[in-house]
Amino acid sequence: METYGVPLLIGFFFALTLQKAGLGHYNKIVNQFRFKDNTVMKFMLTGISVGLVGIYLLQDLGALKIDQVSSTYILGNLIGGMIFGVGMALAGT
Repeated sequence: METYGVPLLIGFFFALTLQKAGLGHYNKIVNQFRFKDNTVMKFMLTGISVGLVGIYLLQDLGALKIDQVSSTYILGNLIGGMIFGVGMALAGT
């Protein structure tokens, strides 16, 4: 249970900040796809950057070993990302 507890807690608070920032509103999402408002992209890039720094900080502190992280499946990530993006664009949410 501990294996899933911390990631679920982090995901919950990340989703909460997304909601509090108003990034779930229709206008923000649609204007991102229309290249009129880059707020969503900026927020996500900030989240990715903080995660990247956090992972390497945890590695330097000895709390995480990078060799324990499995390699990514590029094709699966690309297909999943495309399905997710197309679904968001079609739903407009």
